[in-house]
Amino acid sequence: MTTVEDRVLAAIDMPALLETLCAMIAIRSLDGEEDAMQHAMAAALTHSGLAVDQWSIDMTALRRHPDFCQEVERHSGIGVVGVLGEARGGPSLMLNGHVDVVPAGDPALWQYPPWQGTIADGRVYGRGAVDMKGGLCCAMFAARAIARAGVTLRGQLFVASVIGEEDGGCGTLATLLRGHRADAAIVVEPTELIVAPAQAGALNVRITVPGLAAHGCVRDEGVSAIEAFIPIHQALLALERERNAAWHDPRFAGYALPYPLSIGTLSAGNWPSSVPEHLVAEGRYGVAIGEDLAAARAQFEATVARAAAADPWLRHHPPVVTWWGGQFAPAAIASDAPIVGSVTAALHRLNHQPVRVAGMTYGSDMRHLVNAGGIPTVLFGPGDVRRSHRPDEYVAIADLLLATQALALTALHHCGYDA
Repeated sequence: MTTVEDRVLAAIDMPALLETLCAMIAIRSLDGEEDAMQHAMAAALTHSGLAVDQWSIDMTALRRHPDFCQEVERHSGIGVVGVLGEARGGPSLMLNGHVDVVPAGDPALWQYPPWQGTIADGRVYGRGAVDMKGGLCCAMFAARAIARAGVTLRGQLFVASVIGEEDGGCGTLATLLRGHRADAAIVVEPTELIVAPAQAGALNVRITVPGLAAHGCVRDEGVSAIEAFIPIHQALLALERERNAAWHDPRFAGYALPYPLSIGTLSAGNWPSSVPEHLVAEGRYGVAIGEDLAAARAQFEATVARAAAADPWLRHHPPVVTWWGGQFAPAAIASDAPIVGSVTAALHRLNHQPVRVAGMTYGSDMRHLVNAGGIPTVLFGPGDVRRSHRPDEYVAIADLLLATQALALTALHHCGYDA
């Protein structure tokens, strides 16, 4: 390490990072309820020595963008971007992280309270710890370390704190439309410290299956929408197998199902002793890199239609497929892009271990930065996505430290600096 690098790494304040992360977890920043969290982020970025742009997002204008989508109806939102340094001719870098989190579910299923950051067993527990307030803290404290070490960057470093990632990415899209751009970007999603130059797509879908109501005592005179859905679900599982066998990408070789098709919610009927007259199934539909979204949707719709055509009732009362909410297109950059090399080199210098470069199977805001913004972007952050969206979500403190160090070194070498 150079003297400057040593100075920056020594300036990383892990006790303050952990304190900040626990305070962030305590803010219930569910989708559509992110304002308090964004105000806290703006204050924290200012305290870190960054110039902060905080603005009210024009949701009406944002809806007109062709890449806009959302599941939660929003009439307002707040954008926050911290900027370190002035434009002095060097390349710029954006660190991007979202503040919104998914619901905690039943608190009784948690060992530790979901809305309280808890430090135990070398981990930080709580909703949002790994997805992705942990990564956002790493980004902010990497920038804070550079500022407090007195290093002058030649290119600007941006820390974008965004809303709405979980339901479509409106915050990152608004950040781009605000004019915040960079020569490269890192989205600090939980990647297990894998450097990811590719993310698969994920399209929200709803299937409405009609039935025929009848009293439960004469159920044979009705048609259960639940029973009608069973062959549709079986056909979708077969489609999932077919699609995952057909699309080969070495960046996703480590996954048994790179492009999962998962039904996440089912709602049927309106009375226990009535034959259910309708069923609504909602889920996510994985899409491969380079796959045409219209063709992927058509394949899904055709599968449902074929299953319905084989059923005497559904043949004349077909299910309805609706594409709604988050429509996460896939995105990728070249595996030898400079930003991939920069992050990989930084991490290798820190832990002296081979660095894995691979794709991520989940949708993210990377696709807005790459597809809409034209910014070479990777996913890289602490923790395992498998720990998110479930009880006792956590991120390892060792991962938080290593990610912060790697982000700081990447910023130094990407942006350039004067001692």
